[in-house]
Amino acid sequence: MKPNRQKFRGCLLGGAVGDALGAPVEFMTRAEILARYGEPGIQSFDAAYGRKGAITDDTQMTMFTAEGLLQAVSRHRSGVVEEPEMVVHRAYLRWFASQELRSTAYSSGEERSGWLINLPELRARRAPGSTCLSALASGRVGTPDEHLNNSKGCGGVMRVAPCALVKDWDPFELGCKTAALTHGHPSGYLAAGALALIIRNVLDDVVLSDAIGRAVKRLKKEPGHEECVAALEQAVSLWERDGREGDVESLGGGWVAEEALAIGVYGALAGEKSFAAGIQLAANHSGDSDSTAAIAGNILGAMHGEDEVLAPDGYRRVELRAEIVRLADDLLAAWEDEPGWTERYPAEVAAPQVVGGIRPGAG
Repeated sequence: MKPNRQKFRGCLLGGAVGDALGAPVEFMTRAEILARYGEPGIQSFDAAYGRKGAITDDTQMTMFTAEGLLQAVSRHRSGVVEEPEMVVHRAYLRWFASQELRSTAYSSGEERSGWLINLPELRARRAPGSTCLSALASGRVGTPDEHLNNSKGCGGVMRVAPCALVKDWDPFELGCKTAALTHGHPSGYLAAGALALIIRNVLDDVVLSDAIGRAVKRLKKEPGHEECVAALEQAVSLWERDGREGDVESLGGGWVAEEALAIGVYGALAGEKSFAAGIQLAANHSGDSDSTAAIAGNILGAMHGEDEVLAPDGYRRVELRAEIVRLADDLLAAWEDEPGWTERYPAEVAAPQVVGGIRPGAG
């Protein structure tokens, strides 16, 4: 794959734009959405969390995924032997700390070593997922072989797009392992691996329908794949049968991983010619609108690139746009082995020692 700045930026910005579009309607039914915004539903940013264009925990955690992976790449290329998901886990602990939750799990200080934790916008509470919080609070680390819980909430899949943007590891395996840090049900982490693989194929100019087919083929090799495969096949079948007129709510509400992936993929199929149309379709349903639109946005942004993601003037107001671009550019620099990016993600920080658990703070 020849990396492309437009597409790297588009992937991360597209997810953030979809997230921000869906944020105001996340807990509304479709009937309520249409009553407020008219047909065909929400199309432009509306106020959420005190501003238009606000991101949620979906984009917050995606950004920390990117930071953790960049640190992992830096360590890997410096000869440090450590699984990348373990570095990402420490990045998630920084996000956990940013939510005003106290951590005593690590003693070396690396839990505060990244630059994202210094951004005040990332300290804002944006309806963080209970499974992510409880998993990170446990002081334990989940894997696909040693499940931390039996959750298949969408909190694992909605944050893994950066796994497609590093070349050092297989995107499917990396997506699965990254999601399994907090979500132990096979559907919870296999959906994440499938999304990372779809995005990687799209970045490589594979037609979206073929990229989905490749993900389904890969999924079928994994134990517990049945729900994810069925959800993706249902999304493709609905699109082939009914197109944009299909009942997206027949795919579920998106609160669980395989449904969120299916709705996001359906939105991406609808948006092959129009980024905005795709994320709007993925947002306007009775369910987890920000997560499903974020997933659609990640895929479509990788297809269309930054310029089309930001073509609607209002979408340029997405929160933390410059910082998201910085992460995308650093991922591209790491892919191309350019100098300079490692200064923000040094390899020499020692892995911390476990000294205790994590306990929630006040609030």
